Amino acid sequence: MGILLFITFFVLLLLGTPIAIAIGVPSFLVIYLAELGTPVIAPNFFAGIAKFPLLAIPLFILAGFVLERCGISERIIRFANLLVGQRAGGLVIVAVAVCVFFGGVSGSGPADAAAIGAVLIPAMYAQGYSKSYSASLIAAAGSTAIIVPPSIALIIYGAITNTSIPALFAAGAIPGLIAGLAIVVPAYLIARKKGYGAQPQKASESIWLAFRQAFWGLLAPVIILGGLYGGIFTPTEAAVVAVFYSLLLGLVIYRSLTFKMIYRILVDACEASAVVMLIVAFAGLFSWAGSTVGILDDLAGYLMGVSSNEWVLLFLINLLIFVGGMLMDAISIYYIFLPIFLPIMSSFHWDPVWFGVVMTFNLAIGQFTPPVAVNLYVTTQLADIPLEGTFRAVLPLVAAMLFALVIIVAVPYISLVVPRFFGLL
Repeated sequence: MGILLFITFFVLLLLGTPIAIAIGVPSFLVIYLAELGTPVIAPNFFAGIAKFPLLAIPLFILAGFVLERCGISERIIRFANLLVGQRAGGLVIVAVAVCVFFGGVSGSGPADAAAIGAVLIPAMYAQGYSKSYSASLIAAAGSTAIIVPPSIALIIYGAITNTSIPALFAAGAIPGLIAGLAIVVPAYLIARKKGYGAQPQKASESIWLAFRQAFWGLLAPVIILGGLYGGIFTPTEAAVVAVFYSLLLGLVIYRSLTFKMIYRILVDACEASAVVMLIVAFAGLFSWAGSTVGILDDLAGYLMGVSSNEWVLLFLINLLIFVGGMLMDAISIYYIFLPIFLPIMSSFHWDPVWFGVVMTFNLAIGQFTPPVAVNLYVTTQLADIPLEGTFRAVLPLVAAMLFALVIIVAVPYISLVVPRFFGLL
């Protein structure tokens, strides 16, 4: 039955079935054929999403939508452009810096890529950057949003493994910066080599004025992360604070939101949240079905039987995550593969916080690695080019992030130093 579960899943996935259906149908099929009792479906479906930490997900999604629509991304981009963008290849630094910063509020790679790409891709094209390069850069930089805190992906990981979410958020801080650096270095060198942005436009606006306009937006991650690390509020409470602060910016400080816009934001946020939570619910059912019929334990035993060397297993696990990340979303991968990895983590005494960062960093690479590449799909739509047109441009960025992943895997201290400093471990 376990083999049927995975075969049906991969067949549906290859046929292009929506991921929730590709996960849900095999689960229903195995539960029915194995006579596990169809009445267990409803309570397991509900149990998959009835977890307090998961409440933060729709709230962070809502906060990201509000900040995007109230114009904060344009203000931060304008300020960053005045600081470092007025030089050849300067928009590369602006793109990565703003994506890393905005990821500190949205927690979602596609949302980050959409919010920043809508503004920067036309600006980069106007300064001589190719569309394929611009789309690849924003897609790669947007992937850092699931590494830097607060990260929706790390919330999911923490809920599944019962790992401290504040500790995971703190652990993602330095790796998130490393990811940004890994992207900006090759991207900047390529831009200089090809002459992209060789004659940047000089802006007449003062840096001080741009800073004043962007100040309240720049304060958002400081309030959210400061409250988290200071023990003032929990991750779910931080998400509530993010929503109220973003509404304060849009309605009171910038006055760029109308009640009609807020209604549209609520509709869009509900749709996005429903998609995420539907996948979470079906993935939880898939994981339960797999563990009940014993296939997950068998796969874990098989992996441990391949080698007793933990570095060999780490390589195999990361290879499996990387390939999976090219085909599926992060949520599905967590629910499908984590039950297999947990016994291995326990056997080798791997720190769950470090492993969570490693896994999430790897999945971030999958967000802009073809053939699925959800971030790349978003940015190519904005640039109005086919997905296959970015393959050559995105490869150096994938290679740079893989190199950074090796560093994160080899040196756990990088991920653990911040949570230890704040006493979260």
